[in-house]
Amino acid sequence: MIALVVGNGESRLGVDLEKFSKDYILVGCNALHRETTTEHLVCCDRRMVEEAIASDNASKSKIYVRPDWINYFRNIKDDERIHQVPELPYKGNTKADDPIHWGSGPYAVLVAAQLEHVQTILLLGFDLYSNNEKVNNIYKGTKNYNDENSHPVDPSYWIYQISKVFQNYPDKSFIIFNDKKWQMPNQWQQKNVTFEELAIKNLTFA
Repeated sequence: MIALVVGNGESRLGVDLEKFSKDYILVGCNALHRETTTEHLVCCDRRMVEEAIASDNASKSKIYVRPDWINYFRNIKDDERIHQVPELPYKGNTKADDPIHWGSGPYAVLVAAQLEHVQTILLLGFDLYSNNEKVNNIYKGTKNYNDENSHPVDPSYWIYQISKVFQNYPDKSFIIFNDKKWQMPNQWQQKNVTFEELAIKNLTFA
């Protein structure tokens, strides 16, 4: 079984996610519900959780939130879709190892890695870097997101944290799909991680 983890980098603009929803288990981040349905949706920000639970596309999704929001959304709101983000599969002593500093993207990859019967995990839209001086996110300038002219986010935590998922699940295969010129971080150069070019023109994977 294959899981497709969808980030919100601009490299996936033009990809019709509906074409893959029947073949793959979809794991998404934040506002992905605006485009398609997903079995699993990670929302670390409270505003994104509130938006997701009100979305028709997330009516049957498992919505993963930080421990701080479990009582409010699961117990007070009595919403059975709400689940707590997984515990980290390792212990570390840096700031990036603290679960509070893990964002929706790294947690989405971790959720996929922990799914039973999933052996291959595809990553789409995990651009990490910006091609200009502005934030790289397909939802920028929309509700609950930064302005279009905001500065890019430093990807160092994302790179480090996702590399930890790769390291702790050596029996899982991770395939990164992105543009031909995209450079995989050195920390992602691991035996169970490969890169494939994304064929945007065909709206499919090369």
